[in-house]
Amino acid sequence: MNGTAAECPASPPEPRPARVPRTVSAWRPLDGADVPAAVPAPDPVPQGNGPPAGARPVRPAARAWAVLLEKALSRTPLSLDETAGLLSPDGDEERESLFAAAREARQRVWGDRVFTYGFLYLSTYCRNDCRFCAWRSSNGSEPRYRKSPEEVLDASRALATDGVSLLDLTTGEDPETDSPRYTRDLADLVRNVGRETGLPVMISPGLVSGRALRIFSEAGALFYACYQETHSPALFARLRSGQDFQARWRAKIKARRAGLLVEEGVMCGVGETVRDLAFSVLAMKALGAAQVRAMAFVPPAQDGPGPFLDAPLPGTARERELLMIAVMRLAFPDALIPASLDVEGIAGLAPRLDSGANVVTSLVPADRGLAGVAQGSLDIQNRGRSLAAVLPVLSGMGLSHGTPAQYIRNAGRGLRGLQ
Repeated sequence: MNGTAAECPASPPEPRPARVPRTVSAWRPLDGADVPAAVPAPDPVPQGNGPPAGARPVRPAARAWAVLLEKALSRTPLSLDETAGLLSPDGDEERESLFAAAREARQRVWGDRVFTYGFLYLSTYCRNDCRFCAWRSSNGSEPRYRKSPEEVLDASRALATDGVSLLDLTTGEDPETDSPRYTRDLADLVRNVGRETGLPVMISPGLVSGRALRIFSEAGALFYACYQETHSPALFARLRSGQDFQARWRAKIKARRAGLLVEEGVMCGVGETVRDLAFSVLAMKALGAAQVRAMAFVPPAQDGPGPFLDAPLPGTARERELLMIAVMRLAFPDALIPASLDVEGIAGLAPRLDSGANVVTSLVPADRGLAGVAQGSLDIQNRGRSLAAVLPVLSGMGLSHGTPAQYIRNAGRGLRGLQ
């Protein structure tokens, strides 16, 4: 596709759906098979301290690298050591062959189609004190806001007019999160955003109760995003001080039982090992996540050196993110895997797509006072996080933008075969 920012994708746009289905059972994958309304949930993430301790990852010999890639492409489950080996390519040749395999896996399932998510940060108030987040409760230097329903609906309509595939309603874990009023108000917002735009809605409210998740599902939410950030309980305790590792994991199990698709994610560059990341891939597989995410840690600029003085260098965090995207694509060929604009802005989009991502997230409308998470203002006011900025990148890489209707037909395909 040789288009410009002002041109539409080569294929004509499809009409938006008249309504957003209320449960997963109403969503159908491309092959027409029913997405199960409920699937058996996994047990809590394995107990202990994450992946077993031991020597460095077992790396395949040079001549075995191609065999390992072919095994991954064949959908044969990989062991922890094999997954860690894929995350540790030896030099540029192996690295590039990993990315090529990830692109092939994406092409086999998704063709050249890439979807886009509009991002709406409802509130920057949060009761948690996560050490990686600029909005943590102990950081008093950040301005806080709560957007009104009218402001959210206005921004939602703007993003829908641009043509995004989904709207992500994100909020800090507000001190009012557990109140019935909070649940009711967020459910009303989900319902109204879906009705006003005709788009599917993702909610990212942090840790909420099973009852709240059922209410959000009944209101029309499609996805529940709740990131563990790591599946090592010891590292989790450091990242998410004072939070319950198992409670956060169980929330995602409850979400699936409530009929929601689940997005799970990890952070790179926060003191994790390669085996930690490999273990996370296996844990997310056990969860049955329909969307999986990796994101490089960006030290908040307001905090000077940041809280992780012993973390890998920023370049290492970024490299690990790209490798994780590729390995997740091989492990989850049917899944939605984001390339976030919240880390490096539009300049960082192409490498993430080149690693196998098939979703562009964190599109934020300008002039509405919305902030990002990792990079609060990066590329927002210059409209670098708009669909108009994304489309030329897709075109230059031979990729096309999926319509909302195409997204609806494909969103649940990551659950196929998990009955």
